[in-house]
Amino acid sequence: MAVQHPKYRVAAVQAAPVFLDLEASIDKAIGLIAEAARNGARLVAFPETWLPGYPWFIWLDSPAWGMQFIQRYHDNSLVYGTPSADRIARAAAEHRITVVMGHSEKSGGSLYMGQWLIGPDGATIARRRKLKPTHVERTVFGEGDGSDLSVHDTALGRLGALCCWEHLQPLSKYAMYAQNEQVHIAAWPSFSLYRGGAYALGPEVNNAASRIYAVEGSCFVIAPCATVSKEMVQMLCGDDATKRQLLLEGGGFAQIYAPDGQLMNEPLPEGEEGLVYADIDLGMISLAKAAADPAGHYSRPDVTRLLLNKTPADRVVSQAMPGMVIEAAGPAGTAETNP
Repeated sequence: MAVQHPKYRVAAVQAAPVFLDLEASIDKAIGLIAEAARNGARLVAFPETWLPGYPWFIWLDSPAWGMQFIQRYHDNSLVYGTPSADRIARAAAEHRITVVMGHSEKSGGSLYMGQWLIGPDGATIARRRKLKPTHVERTVFGEGDGSDLSVHDTALGRLGALCCWEHLQPLSKYAMYAQNEQVHIAAWPSFSLYRGGAYALGPEVNNAASRIYAVEGSCFVIAPCATVSKEMVQMLCGDDATKRQLLLEGGGFAQIYAPDGQLMNEPLPEGEEGLVYADIDLGMISLAKAAADPAGHYSRPDVTRLLLNKTPADRVVSQAMPGMVIEAAGPAGTAETNP
């Protein structure tokens, strides 16, 4: 019996947002979603915290200096269930395309590094948060939990996502591989920070991380990567020569990799905005896994195993003592208990 494996086109975004302007950035996102669909893509992926932009100010000076941007960053972060979020979901449905949006998620008074997986009907496939923000990112963002290391069944195959240096976390990666991930979104912010001074933050190392993920996981990796615009540099650096040496324009290196590690797209110049495309065939995955499946036949569970706790880490859990019944909250937000 011949099995028909899904074959389709995917797109990765290489562009700058309208920095710290949520609505204008959503306008730009909708244009990119429409462009990807016009060019035959069935999935389009956006960079890390593309809405309303990666907070580069945390790398340029002290936390106290960066506080001048914090209120605006909060005000322009995405809240699920709002008209702003609905615009993105409607765009996915209108263009019949799966969208993986990278954004700063605001929930209550906290921010999280979010990825929102939206199906071609506009319905949510999954919402996830970066498990552990990297280095100074922890001055802005909270953490995810084990439920964020999940892979999801879709018409396009088993789909998963991670952000940036989550791809340097061996146990997190293995948790994803073990769920038979077939198409992976590796969202990156830009590779223009500390160029020449911090090699580990540059394109060579981080594109290598995406490529190795494809080989280790025997999956397709779609790696969108934002650019830093001239306007962003001006807003964050002004005329400060030192800051302008730390944050450069450009830095876009969007890539798409096959399960054997080969680059599948024609790269754009690092300062050019646009979309990169690849036509993928999920049938390639079985060929890669036949050689090496690190979560299957190419493993030694008698020697090493991974413990994965996927329990959501809810901050508040309502719980009644034995024999007590919690009634619905009244107008004042209090609850009555009866024996």
